[in-house]
Amino acid sequence: MAIDIIMRIAGEGGEGVISSGDFLMQAATRAGMEVVTFKTFPSEIKGGYALSQVRISDNKIHSQGDTFDILVAFNGEAYAINRKELTPGKIMVYDFPGGDFEPEEHKDVHMYPVPMSKIAKFELQAPIVKNMVALGAVSELFKVPMESLRQSIIDKFIKKGQAVVDKNLEAIEAGARYVRENIKKTDTIVFPSPTPQKNVIIVEGSEAVALGGMAAGCRFFSCYPITPATSIANYMSSMILKANGFVYQAEDEIASIANCLGASFAGVKTMTSTSGPGMDLMCELLGLGSMAELPVVVVNVQRGGPSTGMPTKHDQADLLSTAYNSHGDTPKIILAASNVEENFYLTVDAFNLAERYQMPVFLLSDASLAIRTEAIPVPDISKIKIENRVTYAGQKEEQEKFLRYANTQSGISPMGIPGTCGASYAATGLEHSEDSGPRTNPETRNMMTEKRWRKLENIEEEYTNIEVDEQKGAEVGIIAWGLTASITKEAVQRLRNKGYKVSALYPKMVYPVPVKGIEKFASKIKTVIIPEANYQGQFAQLVKAKTDHVNPVKLNIYRGEPFIPREIEEFAEKYLKK
Repeated sequence: MAIDIIMRIAGEGGEGVISSGDFLMQAATRAGMEVVTFKTFPSEIKGGYALSQVRISDNKIHSQGDTFDILVAFNGEAYAINRKELTPGKIMVYDFPGGDFEPEEHKDVHMYPVPMSKIAKFELQAPIVKNMVALGAVSELFKVPMESLRQSIIDKFIKKGQAVVDKNLEAIEAGARYVRENIKKTDTIVFPSPTPQKNVIIVEGSEAVALGGMAAGCRFFSCYPITPATSIANYMSSMILKANGFVYQAEDEIASIANCLGASFAGVKTMTSTSGPGMDLMCELLGLGSMAELPVVVVNVQRGGPSTGMPTKHDQADLLSTAYNSHGDTPKIILAASNVEENFYLTVDAFNLAERYQMPVFLLSDASLAIRTEAIPVPDISKIKIENRVTYAGQKEEQEKFLRYANTQSGISPMGIPGTCGASYAATGLEHSEDSGPRTNPETRNMMTEKRWRKLENIEEEYTNIEVDEQKGAEVGIIAWGLTASITKEAVQRLRNKGYKVSALYPKMVYPVPVKGIEKFASKIKTVIIPEANYQGQFAQLVKAKTDHVNPVKLNIYRGEPFIPREIEEFAEKYLKK
């Protein structure tokens, strides 16, 4: 029997809403289940509405789902926001009596009142463990493996001392005991029995980026803290010292990218991470990286903008600004990950491309993907291909002249690493000749501009990471990128289950636009739909501008949350016929 359970925990920021979801996710993963999480919270340190959703299945899942099966409401605001989704058959576990609300009656909804606040405050003398009381109640109601839950709590809190661990375990037991003694279960949902644990690791999106950077050979990371990109730096700082690398917190984003370009000039693989406003500040120096042909990886964790916008909220609205963030003719490559696993592998790809083509390469993640947790197969490092830049071997004869910007057929010329005999050159933002000397004559300008762009002439053949899922006879095709691609996969499967024929294309490189792949895909269908979490339809604009005769239908949301599969499914259905 297929298992597909969605549990939504909602309450006030600072009440342990997010950590409660994390504990359930870990318990499900230890039980051998597939898990996808979705979290959203305000940018304030404490207060405001917070939500953590855990979807558990015995089959592969791609999204957080459309709604929930079980709502755990920590306060009245959580109830008020979610009450419209409390339809017959669903379940609500809520803080009563002793909480700040008493819900109305919902016909055929299974209602389980648990005095979470009261037990935490008066019985345990520790209001802070209210979320653990709730977890204990939920575990007893739905038979979450208690031992897995206890182990996750021990792992998280043992650094704070045994007393903290004991208090949290006491709260878990208090919640479970209340359910055993006071509540009669009326629903049929039961947590799946444990199956053999898979060879997986549990990682967050940003953690996967850091792991990918380390696997690719990154040994210098510089950044300025900014939500939601900071967690990449946190993960990097815990890993890179073990590999004789270095993390440097700069005074701002301008210094961050400058530090990275300097490290790259010195021959070190380097990366920075930032979000919208930080990308704005980096623009000028990214142009230097392009002109000086320095490999560097820039991770842009997109958030709601413009300006400060919504720092903790999902968005896909930085594609155009990343593609066109420098003046002049500036070649660059942009990749976009659709899930946590791709955050790892596309970070490796980003380093390989940066090293191969000697230019800034961008990886687009987003606020939801950065904190999304998945259990991914343990990467086999031995099978990962690592590329390194072409370097000058050193002067063999006294008269030999090093041409850093040699006008080669591929456009790629050897880099001189400081310390290499005869490899000195000037890496400035000025237009230059082959030997790096400043030149502004038309012949040199044309030659160097064409050299820089020639490197990307065959990029689509040389980087073929594009996922094609075609169905013979389909008249509708969906092209999706970033996190939306993951959600689209579930929508496509639902449409096919209904008997519709539909194709899909998921490019991992979104700039330069993979024109040939898209035109080939579009030539077989009648209608191309591009769903995106931005107002303008930014990738749709690029596709229309760069291709011949591909005029996509746009589907856009911009509310600060990702699509749910039903939105894409219902929109595509308007264009489909059985």
